[in-house]
Amino acid sequence: MPRAIGANPWIWHSPVSYEALADALPRLASWGFDCVELPLEQTRDWDPAAVRKLLDATGLAPAAVIAVMPPDRDLVRTDPATVRATQDYLLHCLDTASTLSAPVVAGPVYTAVGRTWRMDACERAAAYEELRENLAPVVDHARAAGVRIGVEPLNRYETSLLNTVTQCLEALDGLDAGTIGLALDTYHQNIEERTLPGAVQQAAGRIVHVQVCANDRGTPGADHLDWPGFLAALTEHGYQGPLCIESFTAHNDAIAVAASVWRPLAATQDAIATDGLAFLRSLLTPSPERTDS
Repeated sequence: MPRAIGANPWIWHSPVSYEALADALPRLASWGFDCVELPLEQTRDWDPAAVRKLLDATGLAPAAVIAVMPPDRDLVRTDPATVRATQDYLLHCLDTASTLSAPVVAGPVYTAVGRTWRMDACERAAAYEELRENLAPVVDHARAAGVRIGVEPLNRYETSLLNTVTQCLEALDGLDAGTIGLALDTYHQNIEERTLPGAVQQAAGRIVHVQVCANDRGTPGADHLDWPGFLAALTEHGYQGPLCIESFTAHNDAIAVAASVWRPLAATQDAIATDGLAFLRSLLTPSPERTDS
């Protein structure tokens, strides 16, 4: 069965409201996408029942609910009220995913994007222990809901806590591996890992979601990334889930600022989706066998 390909409405919109989804989903379906990521920046941004109807009408599968970590969400080195509020937000994301039959909640579910601080080895170990403690009830809820959590390592400019696959595996050690794993994003892996295939090999058996974009956050394929090696490694190491194009419009005050997107990343936002889809399909579709006459 061909690998599913999805996209994220952040390509055009932020915040992602019901109206944004009503705009993006029919177009994604008409272009031939199989699934869609569903960012949930605030718990009331969209109603799961209404979005379920959009999914049914377009035929798109919910690839994942994407958790967002602004400055008021943290699970480490913060006050108990912030931890509890962050846990409550993540529980809401899990319940939303369950309602939509989305298999995964993915994102940097550990600390606010853009928050960095220096740590020695002992301080890092303590931070990871605190993260495990505060993630444990979220993991229990995910297990009961039948939803997996994909923890996304981010590049060094967006966090100092989890940048690499190795760090994520260390931080998650002891939590239920069947419920919580890794969400890989080619943009971040290109910065932090020696090679994309090597990152996949390190994460083998723990990958629950994959986001793709060019090395500049633009169109997959319009870049220098080792796409054949990356896709072959995913197959070799057992990842059977979708590839979801995640990029951003420069014209908003929230996600684009957090992601440092200051300029257009393609001729049009539509081109990021359509050209990326065509490129990925070309790599994933086997060439017809040659026949000698």
